[in-house]
Amino acid sequence: MIRSWASWLGILGRREAGLSVALFRIITAVGLIYNLAPTISRGLVEVLWTDARYGGYRSLSGAGSWLVTLLGGPTPEVVWSLVWITLAAGVALLVGVGGRVGGRLIAFVGLQGMLAISMINGDAKGSYDALQCDALWLLVLCDGTATLSLDAWRRERRWVSDLTVAAWPRYLVIVQLCTLYASTGLHKVSAFWTPMGGYTALYYILLQPTWHRWSMYWIAWVFPLTQILTALTWIWEVSFPIVGLYLYLRQRPGEGGRTRRLLTRWDLRTPYVVFGLSMHLMIFVLMEVGPFSFIAMAFYPCLYRPDELARAWAWLRRTLGRAPKAGAPSPAQA
Repeated sequence: MIRSWASWLGILGRREAGLSVALFRIITAVGLIYNLAPTISRGLVEVLWTDARYGGYRSLSGAGSWLVTLLGGPTPEVVWSLVWITLAAGVALLVGVGGRVGGRLIAFVGLQGMLAISMINGDAKGSYDALQCDALWLLVLCDGTATLSLDAWRRERRWVSDLTVAAWPRYLVIVQLCTLYASTGLHKVSAFWTPMGGYTALYYILLQPTWHRWSMYWIAWVFPLTQILTALTWIWEVSFPIVGLYLYLRQRPGEGGRTRRLLTRWDLRTPYVVFGLSMHLMIFVLMEVGPFSFIAMAFYPCLYRPDELARAWAWLRRTLGRAPKAGAPSPAQA
């Protein structure tokens, strides 16, 4: 018991640079803004989220979260207040202000605002709203403004800071990502995701007018490719927890035995991340599913330690012929 408690204290006390969670913060903020901005620009705020008495398309009497009820129901004043406050929280998260306490408070305000808005009208709610709220809750636990933020600029007169943050919130982000993909894969119970349905799920999904951005009838010409992608997508999702297991065993050299040696021989993250990014970019280009791609990809930087991301950035600069001159500060020192 004492040994287990000491191990937990070691995990909770571990600190690292804030680059990974800062990228998580930035991309999550982009997703939050993208979740609300189109509704505002298209004049749909009152149509979707206010009661029929105030111009909404349906009766929303008794609908909404405790916050909407407390504020007086889905009236234009309440809804617009929630929308603007939540959007302002998204902008504040994007630029990174508030410090250790204020940054968390801003994330909490954005979380409560998005949760309240998404619960007003079930017809206008997407599963990405719940994922957005999960990401915002994790930001409540993170010190996400330590670097790549206006806070860092004000504190050190540079955007990138070496200030360390607790590592355990990043671990929770990884757990959430593994849970997201595994549960999504296990919920794909339709035969069309299996050999019995001919692996035709993606083919039919891309042909649904409610989802695609434009006519996708040309997809028939690459039907075998959609079958391959259907099979790969399902396998990739249900097996994604292997990435979490790989990261755990890599940090525990005394555990796992043969399983550890097998799983840590290669960096399993790379093929999973490449496939995931390609999938989400394809979804964003071909389908109209709101901010889902942005929100899902926000979790990806946390799969890597900050020093790994810094090395990847340095490699990319060298590859593009923009390597820093001898004696010049690295990205982590700039």
